[in-house]
Amino acid sequence: MTMKKVALLWMMVLTGLVSYAQDVQQEAQQVQEQAQQVQQQAPVLKFGYLSYKGVLESMPQYILMRNDMEQLRSKYEAEQKRVENDFNTKYEEFLDGQASFPKTILQKRQSELQEMLDKNVAFKKESQKLLAKAEAEALAPLKAQLAEALARIGQERGYAFILNTDINATPWINVDLGEDINEAVKEALQQ
Repeated sequence: MTMKKVALLWMMVLTGLVSYAQDVQQEAQQVQEQAQQVQQQAPVLKFGYLSYKGVLESMPQYILMRNDMEQLRSKYEAEQKRVENDFNTKYEEFLDGQASFPKTILQKRQSELQEMLDKNVAFKKESQKLLAKAEAEALAPLKAQLAEALARIGQERGYAFILNTDINATPWINVDLGEDINEAVKEALQQ
């Protein structure tokens, strides 16, 4: 091969590489332009955020429910105290007469005390279950009302979602994209 042919061959290779590089650069630019168009066309997600617990506890019905639960809890506590006092009285009587009771009466009284103690423990556990159930039942309509208000506000304001900020689930929120709706929800619940 002559030098002219080698130079011509190198010239063709370089021209091809330059042409290929320009094509790659144009494709990259087109991809970048398409990405910018998609980004401009894509809707910005808006969202709301609130303290679910804070809003729930601000409801007037919640305050009434809490008062009702306290009254019910007081009744259970009063009954628990009465049963405890009955047990203590029986136990003191047992201790006072323990030395003078025949063995069979002593065993009978011990078993009565054990039975009372078992019933007291069972009552306490059952009352805790009943209080938890009563609270859940009392909260259900309030939570349903709050869910309806959140859905309505979410739809009206075009939110993609609403975040609950309780228990530090969302340690940071971009306030340019999200909106604090605590007051809006409280107002909606007042109506």
